[in-house]
Amino acid sequence: MRTRKIGLDYPSNSEACPVETTLDVIGGKWKGVILFHLIDGKKRFNEFRKLHPCITQRMLTLQLRELERDGVIHREIYKEVPPKVEYSLTEFGRTLEPIILLMKDWGVQHKNSVNKEVRTTRNEELK
Repeated sequence: MRTRKIGLDYPSNSEACPVETTLDVIGGKWKGVILFHLIDGKKRFNEFRKLHPCITQRMLTLQLRELERDGVIHREIYKEVPPKVEYSLTEFGRTLEPIILLMKDWGVQHKNSVNKEVRTTRNEELK
C-alpha cells in the first residue's frame, strides 16, 4: 500500500482508521468498478474500455497500476503478437469481494434516491 500524502501530524499507518486503510486500497473513481468486473474473471484492458467507455486510457492504466502495486490484482503478460495482457484478482484481492458486492447491493437499493438528490442539487445550483 502507498503512504498517503497528508499533513505532518498524520499518524502512522498502524494508527490509521481501518476505513481509511480500506479506502487507500479501493478508493478512486474507477477502482471499485474495476474490482467488480474482475469478480467474474479475467479481463483484458480493452474489455474494461468497452464496459466503461467514459474512462480514459490514462486513468484506467493508472488505476490498474495502483491496484497491481497494492497486490490486489495480477497482470499477466502473454508473449505473443500482438501482446496480450490479462488482469485478474489475486488471493488478497478476493478478500475485497464481499465489500464490493455489498457496495453493488447498496447502489442498487439506493440508486434512485441518490440520482434524485443529485438532480435536486443541480437544479438548485442553476437557479
